[in-house]
Amino acid sequence: MPLPTALARVLTEEKIAFVKRMNLKAEILEPGFVRLLAPLAGNENHIGSMYAGALFTLAEVPGGALFATSFDHQRFYPIVKELNLRFRRPATGDIHVEARLAAEDIERLQAEAQANGKAEYALELQLRDASGEVVAESRAIYQLRKH
Repeated sequence: MPLPTALARVLTEEKIAFVKRMNLKAEILEPGFVRLLAPLAGNENHIGSMYAGALFTLAEVPGGALFATSFDHQRFYPIVKELNLRFRRPATGDIHVEARLAAEDIERLQAEAQANGKAEYALELQLRDASGEVVAESRAIYQLRKH
């Protein structure tokens, strides 16, 4: 059974010290859909745009947030196996990312992990500024593992 939204929010925003320090916010946490925000304030690099590590973190955290809202945490846990990030333009403001998994994909992945001990899935995401411009694109491979 997925976690209650309030607990998923705490885990997403506060469980990992680095994520908490960057002040990442979970704006929407629903089964199969998350929207996260990284503020520019406190995450600037030497030229005033968002630090690459903050963008990388914003691209990686949705996998865990989707797990918390969508998968049975009593039977499974997630890991990230690979993440590639392509920078498109400087991020000079707050940046958000949205990630989705269809209900049928969630069920399929849980069935596969139950049967085989693990199941892999990819998330391809776009990190966007307030105007909707893509500042970075990511592709991550996650694995759902059976406890």
